[in-house]
Amino acid sequence: MKIFKIALSIRIAALSLAAAGPIVTLAQDAKPWPQKPVRIVIPTAPGAPIDIIARLLQPKLQAQWGQPVVIENKPGAGGNIGMIDVARSSDDHTLLGGPTSMNTVNPHLYKKIGIDPIKDLVPVTYLAAFNSMLVCNPKLGLDSAAALISRAKANQMAYASSGAGGPGHMITEAFLAATGLKMTHVPYRGPSPAALDIVSGQTQCGFIATPVALPLMREGKLTALAVSGTVRSPLAPNVPTVSETVVPGFDATFFETLQAPRSMPAAIVAKINADVVELLKTPEMRRRLQELDMILVGNAPAEAAKRTGEDFAKWGAVAKAINLQLD
Repeated sequence: MKIFKIALSIRIAALSLAAAGPIVTLAQDAKPWPQKPVRIVIPTAPGAPIDIIARLLQPKLQAQWGQPVVIENKPGAGGNIGMIDVARSSDDHTLLGGPTSMNTVNPHLYKKIGIDPIKDLVPVTYLAAFNSMLVCNPKLGLDSAAALISRAKANQMAYASSGAGGPGHMITEAFLAATGLKMTHVPYRGPSPAALDIVSGQTQCGFIATPVALPLMREGKLTALAVSGTVRSPLAPNVPTVSETVVPGFDATFFETLQAPRSMPAAIVAKINADVVELLKTPEMRRRLQELDMILVGNAPAEAAKRTGEDFAKWGAVAKAINLQLD
C-alpha cells in the first residue's frame, strides 16, 4: 500500500510538471516588443502640434525600444485618412498620433468613414491638452467675454474658424449655445487665415489656437478675451477662462493623443503607455509642450477611453444642434 502511494505521488508530480511545461516554454519563448520598426501615422501635414510632439518623442523612443520609429504623415479628410489606415491595421507595430477630435467629432460629421473610431481604436495615452483663445478685432473695443456677449446680443456679428467641424468651429458653437447667442460662421482653411481675417476686420472674432493668436496679440492686432479650457494658458496668464468669467463649468478642451489598433494586445499597449508617459514627464518635454501652449497629460488607457467617451457625447450634441454634416 505504501509503495502504491509513493508511485501515485510520483505520477501526480510528473503530471503537474507536464502541465507546467508549456507555460514555462511559452514564457521563455515570448519575444520582447518591438521586433521591427514602429510606424506612427500622423493624420496632419508636417508642422502641426501632434507632428512636433511625435518628432520630439521619436529619437527617445528609438533609444528606448532599440528599433527605428518612423513618422508617416497622412493628412486629409479631417484626419480620417490616417485614422482609417491605423484602425484597419492588424500590425502591432503601428500607432496613430492625432487630436481627439478624430474620435469625438468626426463620427458625427462623416457618416461614411468606413470605421468606428471609438470601437476600432484603443487609446494608449493622452499626450497633451490644448485650448483655443477667444480673440476679437481691437477696433471693436471689447475687453472681456461679457462685453462680447452684450455686443452680439445687440448687433449681428460673424466669427471665423479654422474650418467646418474643426475645434474652433465646435468650441464657438458650444460657447454660443451656452450664452444664447447667434453669430454667422465664416470657415477658413486653417487657423492662420482665420486669424488674419479677424485682424483685417472681415470677421469680428473667433476661437483661434493660441500659438497662432499669441504673436498677433502681442503686436496689438488681436484682443484676447477668454480661454476655451478650464485653465489659463501659461503663455497668456492674464487672459481668464470662459468658465471663470461668463459660463461656469465651460470646458472645450481637446487633446493630442496616441492610439493603437483595437487588435493590439493589452500588454503591448501597457508597455507603450509606460514608456511614452515616462518620456513625457522629462523637463525637456514639459518645456517644449509649454512652448506649444500645451499641458502635459500622460494618463492611463482607461482614463483616456473614459474622457473620449464623454467628449464623443458632448460634441455629438453640438453637431446635432447645428445640423452639421460634411458627407
